[in-house]
Amino acid sequence: MDEAQLQGEAAPRRARDLELRLYGLNAVRAAFARRPQAIRKLYLSEARIPALQPLLAWCVAHRVGYRVVEDADLDKLAASSHHEGVVADVLREENLSLSTWLRDLPAGPQAALWLDGVGNPHNLGAILRAAAHFGVSAVLLPKHSTLALSGAAARVAEGGAEAVPMVRLGRGDNAIAQLRGAGFALAATLVRGGSDLFATALPERVVYVIGAEGEGMDRELAASCDLRLSIPGSGAVESLNVASATAVFLAAWASRQRA
Repeated sequence: MDEAQLQGEAAPRRARDLELRLYGLNAVRAAFARRPQAIRKLYLSEARIPALQPLLAWCVAHRVGYRVVEDADLDKLAASSHHEGVVADVLREENLSLSTWLRDLPAGPQAALWLDGVGNPHNLGAILRAAAHFGVSAVLLPKHSTLALSGAAARVAEGGAEAVPMVRLGRGDNAIAQLRGAGFALAATLVRGGSDLFATALPERVVYVIGAEGEGMDRELAASCDLRLSIPGSGAVESLNVASATAVFLAAWASRQRA
């Protein structure tokens, strides 16, 4: 692909506001498996042709454009060297409303994550991967949060971004009331000062409120939670990375459901 073509492919367009540039083999495969109609364009290295034959056949059958390009072109298209030989432009999914998500939620044990201030795309991706692994029902985003799925987050999630819906909340007090009305308890996750996660009974329906690294979560939000939980450790380090801590909280909840 020559430089002029590449600049044209990478140039921002209004339509791109509705699209997401995915990269990474598992991220692209997951999008194809769940919503193939969302794929708008595909770029891949020659080495990836055998592994992506079903996707290429679908592109041919549905007149979706694809190009076999050099790895250097993929580096530029993805703005990353971690593309694993494939880049795809896909339509973004709209975030669900809280009412819609709660309406369609099955009965029984459920876990969700309320992300209060998490902004790093790699942390978001790792959180989504852990959420998918433990069967989390949704990631809840505050009304004014600018957090959105990016190509980097989707790659780190290794397909988890397609497995966990994202829900946009309204006013915080209304959201809390709706969640409690659906049987959820809110659990603030604190670096220190909370009850021992491993010694605390966890509800069947829980929303873990996850704060940003450093400043933590909003104090008013933490105060409004039903539980305040911390992960006990050796003290050799101050705390876990937010994504690692989220995985521990989810594992603790999942283990109680199997007990």
